[in-house]
Amino acid sequence: MSIYVYIALFGFISIIYLTLRDIRIYHRTKIESYRKGALKGMLAGALALVGMGTTAGNPQIGLTILLVAIYFNGKGVRENVFKDAPLIKRLLGETNIGK
Repeated sequence: MSIYVYIALFGFISIIYLTLRDIRIYHRTKIESYRKGALKGMLAGALALVGMGTTAGNPQIGLTILLVAIYFNGKGVRENVFKDAPLIKRLLGETNIGK
């Protein structure tokens, strides 16, 4: 296995992690922007999965697909739900239950 497959795997895991975090925040707060971010993350995750599968055969095309998926998953406008939360709570997506 080449290093490119590991790079693609890291990109895919990053997208899925951020998507799951958005889902958790939406579930707790019901803020619509996090729902849209989670939906966009699922589509980007599917594209990243295709890119990760392609990377084994052709690293240049696979990593290009993965970078396009990361670009599509870019951060949109979101409300600040963390306020003064420490880093670990931000990483885990812990928020106060709202609405």
